[in-house]
Amino acid sequence: MLELKPIINALLRSKVGAVLAILQLALTLAIVSNSLSIISERVSYLNKPTGYPEESIITFSVMSFDDKIDANQQLIVDERILKSIPGVIEAVGVSSVPLSGGGSNSGFSLTPEDDGKHTNSGHLYANEQVIRTLGVKLIEGRDFTSGDVLISSEYAKQPDVVIASKAFTDEIFGEGKGLGETIYYGGGPLKVVGIVERMTNAWPRFRNADRLIIFPMVNANGFQDFLVRTDPSLRGEVMKKIEAALLQENPSRVITGIKGLDEVKGKYNSKDLLMLRMLLVLITALVVVTALGIFGLTQFNISKRTKQIGTRRALGARKSAIVRYFVVENLIVCAIGLVLGTVATVFLGQKLMSLYSVPPLEVSYIFITALGLIVLCIASVIFPAKKAANISPSIATRSV
Repeated sequence: MLELKPIINALLRSKVGAVLAILQLALTLAIVSNSLSIISERVSYLNKPTGYPEESIITFSVMSFDDKIDANQQLIVDERILKSIPGVIEAVGVSSVPLSGGGSNSGFSLTPEDDGKHTNSGHLYANEQVIRTLGVKLIEGRDFTSGDVLISSEYAKQPDVVIASKAFTDEIFGEGKGLGETIYYGGGPLKVVGIVERMTNAWPRFRNADRLIIFPMVNANGFQDFLVRTDPSLRGEVMKKIEAALLQENPSRVITGIKGLDEVKGKYNSKDLLMLRMLLVLITALVVVTALGIFGLTQFNISKRTKQIGTRRALGARKSAIVRYFVVENLIVCAIGLVLGTVATVFLGQKLMSLYSVPPLEVSYIFITALGLIVLCIASVIFPAKKAANISPSIATRSV
């Protein structure tokens, strides 16, 4: 027999402790479930491939203060110098660096008229060496040629062709379409001559992160970003030689931010990593506090019922019956807490989704957390319950 009636009567006589335990369990379920959901989504995001061989790519910036220098011509010279460094596979000047959190994002349409129907995508400008430097996989069409590249100091001008990521062409044209099709940007037509399997733009955390369009255009200025692809085993050596090689050719400038693309990505994701660590600490703290709360409640109940336990033992109650009594009592408290916690979990999940655009909470996280709390309740009560079962009937009956 589970002795539900005396257990419920005992809980009603000790309302404060039971209510505190119920609220603690409900709060733990709500916070831990939503935290696990956020952690799972962030881990999936952090492990998502970008399409680039990040460990092979170097990025840096060049700041020039000489107005007499032809920036476009200097970029060509710098690319040639970089490619002469042993270990360099390819180098290119770019308008922005992927995965960095800084770049250009615009709306592209299927008609020259501004009908308000746009597909947003990140985009960057570079010459015909960009695809080889990025190390991405061209799955349809062709690469840029030197004849495609427009060298101009006016952004109002634009080339006739682009290369786009598959995510962009699938979004604007439909699955598996896009090669040879025309898109419009600023009213001008752009023919898609190549499609890349995967290219992440400058904002990996955003919804349109996999949409990127590359314009074959050079429009250098006093602040120029570069990408260099190297043999991964020689990347460290190449990084040491870049500044000296470029300054030897033109010392009137500053080379800054020489780092690997994986470092750029790591810096961009640093807030996500910090958030994951904080959530893990929060979950650990909540679980420990909940376990201690259940343990303390059981110990308190035992100290109040020492005489009752001794009387039951003297009347022939087995130790297993004493243990079962306290386990069932805590499971009742746990069940009430989990029911209230489920309601709180759904409410909190909806608030987080509306305020911070986190993904919808999956039911599986509520189930997993609830199951874990049930196991925690049982584990937390076993030791004090066994201790109560070992109380000597003669000692217990003499206690006040």
